[in-house]
Amino acid sequence: MQHEEYESLDGLALAQRLASGETTSEALMRCAVELARSRAPALNALCYEQYEATIELAKAWRSRGAFGGIPFLLKDSGLPSRRFPSSLGSRLLNDTTYDIDSTLTRRFDEAGLIPFARSTVPEFCMVATTEAVRNGGPTRNPWDLTRSAGGSSGGAAAAVAARIVPIAHGSDGGGSIRIPAACCGVYGLKASRGRVPMGPLRGEGWGGMATDGVLSLTVRDTAAAMDAISGYEAGAPYAAPPKAGPYLEAIARAPARPLRIAVWRSAWNDIPVAAEPLQAVDHTADLLRALGHTVIDSAPPAIDYDGFVNAHARILASNIVLYVDARVALTGRSLQADDLEPVMRSGYEFGRGLMATDYVASINRLHAISRAMEAYMEDFDLVLAPALTELPLKLGELSMQRGTFMDLRKRVSRYATFMAVFNASGQPAASLPLYATPEGVPVATQLIGRFGREDLILQVSAQLESADPWRDRKPAF
Repeated sequence: MQHEEYESLDGLALAQRLASGETTSEALMRCAVELARSRAPALNALCYEQYEATIELAKAWRSRGAFGGIPFLLKDSGLPSRRFPSSLGSRLLNDTTYDIDSTLTRRFDEAGLIPFARSTVPEFCMVATTEAVRNGGPTRNPWDLTRSAGGSSGGAAAAVAARIVPIAHGSDGGGSIRIPAACCGVYGLKASRGRVPMGPLRGEGWGGMATDGVLSLTVRDTAAAMDAISGYEAGAPYAAPPKAGPYLEAIARAPARPLRIAVWRSAWNDIPVAAEPLQAVDHTADLLRALGHTVIDSAPPAIDYDGFVNAHARILASNIVLYVDARVALTGRSLQADDLEPVMRSGYEFGRGLMATDYVASINRLHAISRAMEAYMEDFDLVLAPALTELPLKLGELSMQRGTFMDLRKRVSRYATFMAVFNASGQPAASLPLYATPEGVPVATQLIGRFGREDLILQVSAQLESADPWRDRKPAF
């Protein structure tokens, strides 16, 4: 297969070529590896590459699942894989290995997704940009190399936007699928809490805020992936409501009735929203009206946003302490000055000063957000909101080299204002790449649904994709 054809096709189209005998998994993997070798270095999007070994694996691959056997990436998020070490973007955790595959890794395999590398992340996946010292420099946005690719799934979003792969693994504990999808102009869905398995080595991430999923070129690839990976895992502490049927079938039809969709143009605490995100919201709202939906201007529900930001920070800091102390105990040495980036060192010290009651109170704060959001959603099927309050940030604006952990969290809370609250509530949400500046910088909007209603988000996303296709928009290489 030629590069031009490979780049023009989404994952399911590549799978169709495999099923018809027009190509092979080996040929597709060679395409992906060649593109990775030529494009990933400028983006700094990949790590733990296993190019030649994966080509050999693809040679012997037996087609299976919705995707047959197409190239894929695992995020460097610590998702257990016997094939790939992980670092979580940290020099301290560098080259962590696993004796087992996670449930999700196995489900990706069964779906016919063949990883050949991991994608880059910020340290501990805890900031809205991907600029880890461990990776030797920042991960760059394919649309503007001076801008951030977002975080923490920044490498995944950059690789999908650059057409190295049509679909890649991501995870989201505060916007980490949706932020980079928004920055890089690809589609990213955060699933409902409990929809995607996290075991068997853990039951939850970050107090129930974190979940896994994918970033993709098309809505249908995400729908097919979610069909493959979602479903209750025995022993999991959370369970999303059972889905009514396959998501891939759901997106082939319109919702059963016109939907009531709230539109948010203002943020909590009067946090300013720049002109471009508001223009993107207006553009998406116009498309929704043209599709027959009822679009209603509304204000976000009243919540203690400062209290939430503090609670989120405390949960993250508690997890930093867990990561660091476990690694130090395993290696049998003391923490060194250069093991952590300065802001993460600040987060570690902050976390060590917290009490158990601080953590419990923070979890209770998340539950309060859940109840406020669910009460608000009683009047609406979906919410349309800006993805980010600004254009994708310039590299260095969320530096991990200066300031304190709380300084950074407050800056992120003003940039990704409409993100982490839905990790707290557990609701599904998706970033839509429907708009861009005249210079081509992506400006995304976000659809948020009721708990367990990924089907509606995917259906409306597919309608919007059909009304204003984005797949043929790609950065110049």
